Amino acid sequence: MKQSLVAIVGAPSVGKSTIFNRIIGERKSIIETQRGVTRDRIYSKTSWLTKNFNVVDTGGIELENRPFQEQIRMQAEIAIDEADVIVFVTDGKLGLTDDDNFIASILYRCNKPIIVAVNKIDSGELKNNIYEFYSLGLGGPIAVSGVHGIGIGDLLDEVIKNLPKESEEEVEDDEIKFCIIGRPNVGKSSLYNALLNETRVIVSNIEGTTRDAIDTHFIHDEQKYCVIDTAGLKKRGKIYESIDKYAAIRCLKAIDDSDVAILVIDGEKGITEQDKHVVGYAMESKKAIIICVNKWDLVKKDNNTMNEFTKQIRAHFKFLDYVPVVYVSALTKSRVNNLFPLIDQVYESYCFKIQTSTLNTILQEAQIMNETPEFNGGRCKIYFGQQVGSKPLTIALFCNDPEYMHFSYLRYLENKIRDSFELIGSPINFVLRKRK
Repeated sequence: MKQSLVAIVGAPSVGKSTIFNRIIGERKSIIETQRGVTRDRIYSKTSWLTKNFNVVDTGGIELENRPFQEQIRMQAEIAIDEADVIVFVTDGKLGLTDDDNFIASILYRCNKPIIVAVNKIDSGELKNNIYEFYSLGLGGPIAVSGVHGIGIGDLLDEVIKNLPKESEEEVEDDEIKFCIIGRPNVGKSSLYNALLNETRVIVSNIEGTTRDAIDTHFIHDEQKYCVIDTAGLKKRGKIYESIDKYAAIRCLKAIDDSDVAILVIDGEKGITEQDKHVVGYAMESKKAIIICVNKWDLVKKDNNTMNEFTKQIRAHFKFLDYVPVVYVSALTKSRVNNLFPLIDQVYESYCFKIQTSTLNTILQEAQIMNETPEFNGGRCKIYFGQQVGSKPLTIALFCNDPEYMHFSYLRYLENKIRDSFELIGSPINFVLRKRK
């Protein structure tokens, strides 16, 4: 199901990020007293009254021509264009400002539901401050306090009322969606172009050229695909500006929308800690993964170079031993077509289904060969297993007490299942349930 998007917009320092964090229930957006801290769009998932939706925080829009204001305004306008509902945050203590009127003039043209949230109404005496915001002509304002959580429930109730009804995605079932991820300057955009056999995105050796994610639908050998090119991710400790820090959100959204993530590694420079950091997002999202070593044409090779590089990959990515590795040159297009059979195979594994009887035979034999270890004061006994989902393969294990299960034994069970089925590139997700 395609989830709706709610955009939070407003002038600088009105408390947009505080409200964003309050809505999603975690401190994800930076909160600072300095103006203009949030520059790029920041996405997250949340729910209210059983309704799931995405929410996006944006940088502050203002009339004054401050540094990065043009980029901030562009990002905010993109968020407005993407959104189904817009929450316009204002400052109840400061009152109506020229910036508020300027933002309202932008919102008039979007033809979307707009909810005016008057923030910083921390006490009853301040509640009368909301009335001047009626003059914006955007409907009745709602008094809230992002810091104290006052009125957030009323705000979300109004958001839910205005969200469109959920509808099935228009993407057909037989289309495979994959994204290209990696640290900056490893050749993601070049690979994107090589796969499409035409130039559709900017290719540059300047880090961070790609700021946004770009979707392209195409057909190869009668199979439908959707490829998503993403901005390069930078290591957290190396990022100083919020516009760079949250460029990663583009990648996270691309991974979330994909079935398969292709991690691109620079074959010339070798494996770095950043590569591990990048692929961690795909692992956390339980996506199928392919490791693609690019720029292989620039590597000095002998008969054993590829095997040695693969050994390095296995050593650095110990928990990705099920992931296939392919060596390509996006520049010369050497071996690029080898990616398509791998994508198909990995996707097939991602959608794999196991018969319940077969699964339980594997689980019983695994327990006979290697009994579960004692952990947390007891020994976990698995009574029954059942596949409860795919994309990824998700198996529910019914046992005496999930607290007794050690993670290493789940790894052992995963290996036993992989020994029985060729689940290339796809993770296996276990859910432990106590049998009643």
